[in-house]
Amino acid sequence: MHFSDYDTRLAGYAVIVNEDNEILLSWFNGGNDRAHALWTLPGGGIEYEESIEVGTIREIKEETGFDAELVRPLTTHSFTENRRSPTFGRSTPRPFKGVRVVYQARITGGTLGTLEVDGTTDRAEWVSIDSLADERHARIIDIGLDAWRAAV
Repeated sequence: MHFSDYDTRLAGYAVIVNEDNEILLSWFNGGNDRAHALWTLPGGGIEYEESIEVGTIREIKEETGFDAELVRPLTTHSFTENRRSPTFGRSTPRPFKGVRVVYQARITGGTLGTLEVDGTTDRAEWVSIDSLADERHARIIDIGLDAWRAAV
């Protein structure tokens, strides 16, 4: 399929792990479908005028309250859907491709607390990596942690 025949969403995410083996996560409230609420990496869609790096840092701040710097890119991940997800309030007949860049990041300041208003993030928390199997969480966390483990 030609690239002009589908919609693309570019997103940046961050793996931030502290000395207690906890990962900083955002609680995605499911948007228009609360049944799909789960933990995910801090991050999200990159605005048209932003670089991927600037957009990822902005998303970390909005979702967690923390200022951060990107240490290094860890991996990329892409997926396709037949239709754009209604979770984001936009359902079109066009196929959709999501392209995600995952970075390792570190906190440089700020205070834990979601700054997003009326968005899809309800809160941010440090979650034990060892307890993730028992938590409802997005696949991007596993993808990011696998890449982080391979890099450190």
